[in-house]
Amino acid sequence: MWLLRLDTSKCKAMTYGRGPGTCTSYSISSDAVEKNESIKDLGVTFDNKLKFDERINNKIKKAYKTLGIIKRNFIYLTPDSFVTLYKTMICAHLECAVSVWNPHYHTLIEKLEKVLKSATKLVITIKKLHYEERLRRLKLPTLKYIRIRGDMIELYKIFMLKYDSDIT
Repeated sequence: MWLLRLDTSKCKAMTYGRGPGTCTSYSISSDAVEKNESIKDLGVTFDNKLKFDERINNKIKKAYKTLGIIKRNFIYLTPDSFVTLYKTMICAHLECAVSVWNPHYHTLIEKLEKVLKSATKLVITIKKLHYEERLRRLKLPTLKYIRIRGDMIELYKIFMLKYDSDIT
């Protein structure tokens, strides 16, 4: 219809599953397509087992680096200034495309939550309080709650037919 040519040199193939793929080679119009173990699409890396450990660990590292920058550049953080910095500089790392890579392993969930635990300790006036109390004082939800809420919003949109059904 559009008469666009497909550049097979930019095409990648991947088989999902536990064992080796049944097809060992792929081709489009007699051109071989490279088979990969992982593919990056729209900033999210997919591996052949749909594990997102590498992505989560990279996001955690970026969030800690940003926390370090905040810690070095701000001597005294009020709760309001902390929340502003946290929402603008750290949340982006921990929540980007979360509907795709939402972790289900307890260890990964704890690693993500540990970032927020460390971050809330930057506010000196509430540093010695328990984590849950720090979140209450800052009026912040846990990261797990944010992920569950996002999933619920997506389900609502699907069930209430809020997505455009004409898109093919």
